[in-house]
Amino acid sequence: MDDQPDRLLKAYFGYERFQPGQREVIEHLLAGRSAAAVFPTGGGKSLCYQLPALALPGITLVVSPLIALMKDQIDALSARGIAAQRLDSSLDAEGYRAVMDRLRSGELRLLYVAPERFNNERFRQTLSQLRVSLFAVDEAHCISEWGHNFRPDYLKLVGFAKAAKAERLLALTATATPAVLDDICQVLDIGADCAVRTAFYRPNLTLLFAPTTVEQRDHDLLARLNERSAGPTIVYVTLQRTAEQVAKQLADAGHPARAYHAGMDSEKRSVVQEWFVRSNDGIVVATIAFGMGIDKADIRYVYHYNLPKSLENYAQEIGRAGRDGENAVCEMLACADDQNTLENFVYGDTPTAAAIDSFLHDIFAQEAEFDISLSALSRMHDLRELVARTLLTYLELQGYLKGGTPFYASYRFRPKMASQDILARFQGPRRQFLAELLRRARKARTWFDLDVDSAVAEMQQPRERIVAALDYLGEQHMLEVTAAGVRHRYRILQRPDSVKALAAKLYEHALRREESELARLQQVLALIEADGCQVAALSAHFGEQREPCGHCSWCLNDGKPVRIPARRKTEIDPAVWAEMETLRRQHPNVLGPARVVARFLCGVSSPSLSKAKLTRHTLFGRLADVPFAAVEKHAQDSAPPTA
Repeated sequence: MDDQPDRLLKAYFGYERFQPGQREVIEHLLAGRSAAAVFPTGGGKSLCYQLPALALPGITLVVSPLIALMKDQIDALSARGIAAQRLDSSLDAEGYRAVMDRLRSGELRLLYVAPERFNNERFRQTLSQLRVSLFAVDEAHCISEWGHNFRPDYLKLVGFAKAAKAERLLALTATATPAVLDDICQVLDIGADCAVRTAFYRPNLTLLFAPTTVEQRDHDLLARLNERSAGPTIVYVTLQRTAEQVAKQLADAGHPARAYHAGMDSEKRSVVQEWFVRSNDGIVVATIAFGMGIDKADIRYVYHYNLPKSLENYAQEIGRAGRDGENAVCEMLACADDQNTLENFVYGDTPTAAAIDSFLHDIFAQEAEFDISLSALSRMHDLRELVARTLLTYLELQGYLKGGTPFYASYRFRPKMASQDILARFQGPRRQFLAELLRRARKARTWFDLDVDSAVAEMQQPRERIVAALDYLGEQHMLEVTAAGVRHRYRILQRPDSVKALAAKLYEHALRREESELARLQQVLALIEADGCQVAALSAHFGEQREPCGHCSWCLNDGKPVRIPARRKTEIDPAVWAEMETLRRQHPNVLGPARVVARFLCGVSSPSLSKAKLTRHTLFGRLADVPFAAVEKHAQDSAPPTA
């Protein structure tokens, strides 16, 4: 290998040497091999695709779910004279067109997109006409079905990369156990010798675990902030409303604190993020949505007000502290009662056996080729959209279905010039085609709606030609075009011998995932109460063996383990249950299954509960402080409701 990587590193990034693992990954890529990089947060994963993008001839496509990461990295790359852009939901129509123009012209070196961008048929068509030298997948642990944040969209990225004729792939993550890394490499066809893992251990991070109770926690957090010197701080919480409440409490006590969560609009989130990046003492009270991709090296404190849902999440979140190499403190206020909320999320995602059965009967009653709306499918079978998408992915992986290119059921456009002026730019058959197409759009106030399927049937024209025409008119600033109602195409490759047997198999699979997610939470509790160095135990989870660190709670407390107060024993109020049984008799079709009753009483929404407007009922969430499993068992043991 020549000195090209070193020259590019100094010329564009201003560094004299690579961080551990970076050069090895880059050399694999420049030699034409796919690679994987498992580096801790702050370990320099992004350079592993940014530098090759300068050396490779085509476009480097970076797939990431993190809009904040996209924005920050693009700003930094632009400042270095590197042509990079992003396509995400924050772009308006004009911004989207500008990026696509630069992409088609070959000007861009890097393009950042979210996984969902591949649902856009226009984008996939454009990609097929480009040379994709590198297809980089950030947060690659999402590929692994047994990883801590499995996303079915990620499994399909392999197919998209092949369709785009990507010349090499790169998987990047900070949180992959050895088993998950093996899974990633198998899915992406990365050789074991091209998977590079660097040390997880960070000697500048002090890891503390403080037992507390619901009543004591606010006092404990305020005491820590008051007794320690000020510095940029993140306080992680589980729920959006908790972020608002805790931020207000801290602000009322005189601390510069602001909330951040996914329920805020993007503009408000951006304001908080930019304020925090500039601040020397700002405190952000945030859900896990905050911090991913944030370029701030001097975070001095990370507090976990609530338990993290897994060791992977915990490692990623504390990894945002002390990236400048200076000392930082990461403290978890460990309260066993947090298990209720975290367990509710897990149980809420597990479909009922009846829901899976009705879902499969619906799918295999379709014609050989069909298209569906995920939102409609979700409502019909009382499945969250993510769960419905996951089930469809399983059916693809098991050879029952083959997914096609998603498409939009309808397009809307707003003319930027008169129709006659648009048509005057064309002649002959093209003019006639466009005139007929524009006539088929129905006008609302300022927008026109076009049913593409109807236009295809009535005009006897290929769908691709109609979509391409709308895309072209949008690019030429003759129309402002938007699309809606994404539908997913499938072809049935084979039908199961027994739908019932397949439903049972998928339900068992869902229960195993549920057990796996609940076990992750128990791993967090085991780390807190470990009778041994907690840093060494956390490192071992990620495949790294270490001696006692000297700067965790166990080491600093002379080898005495932390003990968390037991979860409060909360009884089910008989009066509440009597009211619940009355409601079950009123809604037997919705509140029949014990799992749905438990969701309702524990405050976990579902499509069927929302459709029946039961999430507005006074009983919704009344037993949120009772373990989900106890509520579900009580519902199972109760006499079934009668109409």
